[in-house]
Amino acid sequence: MTKSFNPELLLNEVTFKATTSGGKGGQNVNKVATKVELYFNVSASKILDEEQKEILLLKLESRITDSGVFRLTSSEKRTQLENKDGVKKKFINLINKSLAKPKPRKKTKPSKASSEERIKEKKLTGEKKKSRAKIS
Repeated sequence: MTKSFNPELLLNEVTFKATTSGGKGGQNVNKVATKVELYFNVSASKILDEEQKEILLLKLESRITDSGVFRLTSSEKRTQLENKDGVKKKFINLINKSLAKPKPRKKTKPSKASSEERIKEKKLTGEKKKSRAKIS
């Protein structure tokens, strides 16, 4: 059973790197480092337990490097600060979504009224098709 925790605590274990990016910014685009990259080493995390690490490594494997580092980028906004906030939100949402337990499905039976309605519809369809047959 996975323990519950505050995913914002994981922000203490991430590192950020700012680089130049394409997109909005006009002439600043080539001069100012506004794109923010977030790096999180899943395997070395002290906050996550082993089960949570395994879940993240499985569910986010396309975003995790061979060395076990999770990488996320944001370059939608014009400023580094806005992109940093955006990448933090993305990170927390992804972690929450990945570690959320799916709700178990409850098996249900069709109601008696719906079963009778279905059979009635089938009989009507059968009658309709019989009426189309050639008379010999």
